[in-house]
Amino acid sequence: MTDPALHPCFLGPYGENDQLLESLVVEFLRDHVYWRRNLHPEDPPAIPTGANRRPDYIDFESRLRRELHLLSAALKRSVPFHSPRYLGHMVSDLLIPGLAAQMLALPYNPNNVSADAAPITIDLELKAGLQLAAMVGYPADPAAADCAFGHLTSGGTLANVQGLRLALALKAFPVALRAASVPLAGVPGDDWEAFNTGPTEATTLYAAWCAWRDGLPARERVAWQRRVDAQRIETLGLVGFLERHPALSTPLVFAPATAHYSWSKGMKMLGLGRAQLKLVPGRAMRLDVDALEDALDGCLRHRQAVLMAVGVLGSTEFGTIDPLDRLADARARMQARGLGLSLHLDAAWGGYLAALFRDQDGRLRTQAEVGTGFHDFPRRKVHAAFAAIPRMDSITIDPHKLGHLPYGAGAFLCRDQRAIGLLAEDADYVFDGAAGSDYFQRHGQLGRYIPEGSKPGANAAAVYVTHKVLPLDHAHFGRLPAQGLLATEAFMDEARGFVARIAPLATALVPFTPDCNLVCLALNPRGNRDVARMNRFVRGLHRALRADPVQPTQRGEYFGSMTTLRPDAMGASDTARVLHALQLDADALDDASEDRDRIAILRHALMNPFLLDAGPAGGGYIRGYFDHLERLVAAALASDARPACA
Repeated sequence: MTDPALHPCFLGPYGENDQLLESLVVEFLRDHVYWRRNLHPEDPPAIPTGANRRPDYIDFESRLRRELHLLSAALKRSVPFHSPRYLGHMVSDLLIPGLAAQMLALPYNPNNVSADAAPITIDLELKAGLQLAAMVGYPADPAAADCAFGHLTSGGTLANVQGLRLALALKAFPVALRAASVPLAGVPGDDWEAFNTGPTEATTLYAAWCAWRDGLPARERVAWQRRVDAQRIETLGLVGFLERHPALSTPLVFAPATAHYSWSKGMKMLGLGRAQLKLVPGRAMRLDVDALEDALDGCLRHRQAVLMAVGVLGSTEFGTIDPLDRLADARARMQARGLGLSLHLDAAWGGYLAALFRDQDGRLRTQAEVGTGFHDFPRRKVHAAFAAIPRMDSITIDPHKLGHLPYGAGAFLCRDQRAIGLLAEDADYVFDGAAGSDYFQRHGQLGRYIPEGSKPGANAAAVYVTHKVLPLDHAHFGRLPAQGLLATEAFMDEARGFVARIAPLATALVPFTPDCNLVCLALNPRGNRDVARMNRFVRGLHRALRADPVQPTQRGEYFGSMTTLRPDAMGASDTARVLHALQLDADALDDASEDRDRIAILRHALMNPFLLDAGPAGGGYIRGYFDHLERLVAAALASDARPACA
């Protein structure tokens, strides 16, 4: 059953908390109106009292209502993310604190790039970044020089791009210092050494440069700043920078085969090129650190620079978690041998699971403490991965995924705030140039560091208020992802029974055991050895499980999503294992033609907090889903067996 502590948190599958949300919206809409009226009550009303009786006013209102009614009717054909019958993509019902806070902030229309345009919500965004930093174990005391820094983005894609931007700036800055002949202790002796300084040492070097520069007389300070800026990669561009430093090459980025497609986007956007993104084949859909370290060793031997290695905390397709502890150890070994690189954690999906691992005083909980109430979660390797999160240089987290907050709210974190100055961009009409010594004053001109030129402060209000109402520890927010993990264990139990029941009709299996609340299911008609036919069969099941905007939403009993398994992502041993388990030929995926080079599978994101409720006829939503899927399989195979009409 659902944890009763979560009952007031959501509008609910039946709108059970409608009065709570309605009262909040009405109360704060009225409060906003009173604020407008009392800003300068001596000003006369701009809209006269009788304006609403004019024919043009009445005509406008009529057209407005008609269009809104049409929109409302159209939206009823939307995907029912709120329902426990929805098991598809990474979205579920929205938390009332975030929904209400966003609605409250919208009429104020703050633009979170400058304190001039958003003095309140920029402060909330910076605090939200510190809330997330504390959850993952980063330093979160704003009085500390090495405190973490975080900001919101439109989603995980932009946060990943921000990670690439910062890593490239940190990698190239020591080279610029050397090229500018800055008389500063610690500047490396040659370009290769400078390009491989490593992100921690480069951050320290950048902080030392800032302190040295700021201690100079004004004229010298400006001259040195211009001299260094002229050598920076941000000024020269990648081509110009490498032309000046022929011993260097375009750095590579290594990511697991499970990595999100946003990494390809980011490489293209930054001009690094998709060819420089190297996907490392995994083991059981998790990063193969041994293979990565072999590749890094080859880079060191051939003096090929590496920008970053990416770890994944909850892959978006299989719910698997990379061995971050081993990844951090491998980076330390390579750094000691002279190959510097950044580590970025793509925790867009699994980031909020970290709340389960954090005590109310900020302490990391033991594996046994986290596992209380679960059958299998977390396995030892999963706990070790969460314990290693603070060793990552930067992190992506999506509040609009397991944070249960409205789109679009992603987040980017970097471990040390001092590094973010490397991304600064100035515009006199937006930023006043006064940095200040206080953390919030220093970062209050947020637009200097972020990719966006405008961004909604209402999202920051939603994230911050939610974290205040549900603090990011196991006793508060952690109870929400705990429900999803319990649902996953129930799903796996039901899946075992389903596999046995469906055996006369089809072979079914969970190809990769998940580490969190995302599970995939592969199905192949009994006796079939043609992967194309299997894929048509699974895609047909998916069509029956997807929301069809042409049909009334009520026509769909359950809703799911799908993805594919590819040999290059699985690796040879897992590919052979999965093909054998599905009773497909060992060479079934050797055909390069479309839909014969991959395996279509069903995908389930188990994040609705009410999945464990009694559900239809008291059997539970998860059991109901498998009963429905069993009927779909039987109907599809019966239809497939019917002879075609003459």
